[in-house]
Amino acid sequence: MGFVELFLIAVGLSMDAFAVALCKGLSFKEKSYRKAFRIAIYFGFFQAFMPFIGWLAGRQFEQYISAYDHWIAFALLLVIGGKMIISVARGGSCTVGGPDRCSHKELLTLAVATSIDALAVGVTFAFLHINLAPALLLIGITTFALSFVSVLIGSRLGIRFGNAAELAGGVVLILIGVKILFEHLNIIV
Repeated sequence: MGFVELFLIAVGLSMDAFAVALCKGLSFKEKSYRKAFRIAIYFGFFQAFMPFIGWLAGRQFEQYISAYDHWIAFALLLVIGGKMIISVARGGSCTVGGPDRCSHKELLTLAVATSIDALAVGVTFAFLHINLAPALLLIGITTFALSFVSVLIGSRLGIRFGNAAELAGGVVLILIGVKILFEHLNIIV
């Protein structure tokens, strides 16, 4: 898997964090670089850490399912992307004008919740023998940057952009899953 595909995965995975960070930005009464940085650190760290945990689990089971790994990768990315699309179709979960909070407990909860999908992608990385360190670094940096920016511009772009970003992220993950499947089935090279 090349840099472009890894970058697209990083962007796709960060869309949940992007949407939540956008919502947090909408709830702040004023622009705060300190709060944006804190949110971005939490989201970036967990988006990079969870694939590592998934990769460890995937390595344990690789010998048993290596003949089906491309189907598993496809299914995981399809489910993750589909979940994101369904969330948007159901109206999303962004509340404008909510409390202006940024506690460590709340950020930890949000960061873990938005990075669960990255755990499944980490399992996929184990099956596909991805060079893990650069992939995790790229996912973490991408999520950090997108989360930081989305907090700062949340009140200006509104809920529609957050939903569109999550929808785009879901579509990207599904397309990457299809590409992985097609490559392993020798439909595309």
